[in-house]
Parts: sequence; C-alpha cells; structure tokens
Amino acid sequence: MLYRENGQFKTSYAADQQIFPIFQERWAMALLLLVAFVVLPLVGSEYWFRAILIPFLILSLAALGLNILVGYCGQISLGTGAFMAVGAYAAYNFMVRIDGMPLIVAMLLGGLSATVIGVLFGIPSLRIKGLYLAVATLAAQFFTDWAFLRIGWFTNNSSSGSVSMARLDVFGVPIESPVTKYLFVLTVVCVFALMAKNLVRSAIGRQWMAIRDMDVAAAVIGIRPMYAKLSAFAVSSFIVGVAGVLWAFIHLGAWEPAAFSIDRSFQLLFMVIIGGLGSIAGAFLGAGFIVLLPLALDQIPHLLGIPLSTATITHLVHMIFGALIVFFLIVEPHGLAKLWSVGKQKLRLWPFPH
Repeated sequence: MLYRENGQFKTSYAADQQIFPIFQERWAMALLLLVAFVVLPLVGSEYWFRAILIPFLILSLAALGLNILVGYCGQISLGTGAFMAVGAYAAYNFMVRIDGMPLIVAMLLGGLSATVIGVLFGIPSLRIKGLYLAVATLAAQFFTDWAFLRIGWFTNNSSSGSVSMARLDVFGVPIESPVTKYLFVLTVVCVFALMAKNLVRSAIGRQWMAIRDMDVAAAVIGIRPMYAKLSAFAVSSFIVGVAGVLWAFIHLGAWEPAAFSIDRSFQLLFMVIIGGLGSIAGAFLGAGFIVLLPLALDQIPHLLGIPLSTATITHLVHMIFGALIVFFLIVEPHGLAKLWSVGKQKLRLWPFPH
C-alpha cells in the first residue's frame, strides 16, 4: 500500500521522463542521500570508511563503467583492470610533472587517457565479438601490466616500482581524513551515476542496446555499429579510468601494477554479472555483494562464538561465497537488480494478489 502510484498523474513530458517517476522513490532516494552525506560522516568509524565504504563506492563506479560496455552494449571486456591502471598512472604523471595540477583536473585527464587506450583496444570489436573480443581486451591487461612494470617513465623512475601520492586537496580543502576522502568519493560517484543514468536513457544509450540485442538489425535501421561500439568503449573506459584514479589516490595512497591485476578485472566482471547486466543499480548491488558479503561472513563465527582458526574461517568464507554466487546465478540469472525490480513490482500490488 505504501508503494502505490495511485493518484500520481503525469501532466508533462518532463514528468513522464523522470528518473524516479514515483513519489515514494524520490523520497527514498532523498533519504538515502541524506544518510550517506550527513549521517554516516557523523557516526561512521575510521574502519567503516577505510575498509568498507570507500572501496565499495569506488568499485561500484568501476562496475558502473564496465556495465555500460558489457550490459548495455553487449561487448565483453576482460581489460577493466588495465583501464583503471591507465587512469591511475596517467593522473599520477600529470600531478608529478605539472606543478599545481588540481586533483579533479588530473582525475579527468586520467579518465581521458583511459578513454584513448580503451578505444584503441576496442577497435577489434568492429570485426569480432564474444570470446574472441574478450581475448582481445585481455591483451590490454597483459600489455599494461608489462608497460607499468618495465617502463620506468610511468613510475617516475621509482626503484621499487611503487608510486604514492600525498597531500591531496580539492579547492584548497585537504583530502586527508577518512571522512573527507569518503565525502569526495561519494560526490564523484553520485555525479557519474547520474550522468550514466541519463546517458543510457538518451539516443546513444538506445543505440547501445540495439547493438547489444542484434547488431545486424541495428545497422539495417540506420545505427552505425562503429560509432556505437567505440563510443561505448570510450564512455566505459573514461568512467573506469576515473575509478582507477580514486582507487589509487584515495583508497591505496601507494600502489604498484599488481593493484590492477587481472584479478581486479574478473572481480569487476563478477560484480556486473551478479548485480545485473544493463542496470545502473546492478553495479551498486553487485559491488555490495562482492565487497560486503565476505566481511559479513568473516564475522559470523565470532558472533556465534564458534572457535575456528583464522585460516579455517578464510576457507569457509571462500566456499560459502562461491556457493552463494552460483545460487544467485541459478535462481536469478538476470542478477540482483532483477530481484529488486520484481520486489518493487510486487509491492505495487500488495496486499492484493493481482
């Protein structure tokens, strides 16, 4: 009864095209933003910010970028970690080699650098698809791993191969404490999530989905496959590059190429699949599942008072986590976003059967 849109009439095109057309959804989103921006900074501990909230937000942004490519355009990519690394190292070099470079400008330039590399490795998508395209994007992962490890210029000739950033600030405000880092990351994620939501609802978003469903039919009705595919690679790589900058600068502080290994690429792909392909909310749900669930499973034996060693708990967490992934994929192949959508649809009818 609380989630029913009876009496909510749309009297203009703008009202009909709202992101949240139902009054209750707008209030729920406003409440969620209020909690995220006001309540959590006041009550959250340093552990919450450093180990849970900041990684969750940054990986949600990276999964959002990957979802645009895989979920909306149907182009498989296994090089997401590589594009994150390109964004991080490009922003690092802009900050080191240009005096007074603002953090936001360096972050956007890092995203643009990732865009260039993403489009370059996206060119094979014009001729190949499926697993062949996955292998082509996997080449980006191996190439960037080799380049950032072997070419000293990228790391400013660091002898250890590790680089670091200190004393970050935005408009004169230092980004040093966990709360300021969290608020900065949250702001960036909200801006890019809004941009992505509007983008997939636009003409280019419909072109991506037409290419995903049937590229031959899309070409017949006048959609240019080259423009649609490469634009999806560009937008996806830009968002992933920005996420790489945040991961390196804000979360890690000091990093090396291993921070953006192929494991990161597979982790982000699992987030997109579990959260739901072709869904903005699915990126956040998948990131929450991958990031938060292992932490929760790790605490259950302690809460129940079961005496288990740390190694045993770690193995059990991996086993249960893998079983839950398989379970969710069997029960709902379209991801957690589909379960959320079905739940909202049932709430519209509750308590009536139909």
